[in-house]
Amino acid sequence: MEGLTEIGSSKMFGGYNRRYRHFSTTLGCSMTFYIYFPPSADSQKLPVLYWLSGLTCSDENFIIKSGAQRAASIEGVALIAPDTSPRGLNVEGEADSWDFGVGAGFYLNGTQEKWKNWQMYDYVVNELPKLLSDNFQQLDTSRASIFGHSMGGHGALTIYLKNPSSYKSVSAFAPIANPIDCPWGQKAFSNYLGSDKSLWEEYDATFLVKKCNKFSTPILIDQGDEDKFLHEQLLPHRFEEACRSVGAPFMLRMQPGYDHSYFFIATFIEDHIRHHAKALKSGA
Repeated sequence: MEGLTEIGSSKMFGGYNRRYRHFSTTLGCSMTFYIYFPPSADSQKLPVLYWLSGLTCSDENFIIKSGAQRAASIEGVALIAPDTSPRGLNVEGEADSWDFGVGAGFYLNGTQEKWKNWQMYDYVVNELPKLLSDNFQQLDTSRASIFGHSMGGHGALTIYLKNPSSYKSVSAFAPIANPIDCPWGQKAFSNYLGSDKSLWEEYDATFLVKKCNKFSTPILIDQGDEDKFLHEQLLPHRFEEACRSVGAPFMLRMQPGYDHSYFFIATFIEDHIRHHAKALKSGA
């Protein structure tokens, strides 16, 4: 069984992007993830900020494209970027479509036998934080926040709402905010979770916020109004309505002219890093 191994390192803004591989007992396969260690990693324990990527992505996209390291280096926050699904299991059909299977784990725990290794919720919530705590003494995993994009925005919102005591704050870029009612979510949920719609609701932020709304740091969402997936797949206004119905603190910023790409993410990433750094440092 493969232990934790560093497989890459690049200096950036005075800190380091370091990539690691390990065998995941949760997923039953080898997994990779990135950590960005800001320069202050040498002198103090760092809070951690988990980034969850979207459909088709790996652990590399965010680290390479977002430019988040600049703000993280200034704020003294470690960035953690895991992969988006198990890989290398050779399950029949796992790579037949770009929006399901490999690269499309949806940050849930699959209940259907064929997809029993798709346990990305448990991997992100339980296995990865313990791995970090056990192996990186410079990280303070008790001070954690979470954010993500698209499918990863869905993951960040649902994980935060189901575990509000484990994370100080949450934000998202163009999240799949109401997956029960969009084609991406319906395809994933029906295959991973079966036909029980009550189980689907456990992974839908629009449903979860109605019963999991005891938090004080506002949820921040940025959404481009030129995003081609906005009206069919993302549905952020459904989530906004749910937040308002229960008085949950929430801020949806519609950004004129922006699409679904990393150009959009890179434009506003510093706002999100500061949003989380404030919560992480205040102990909110």
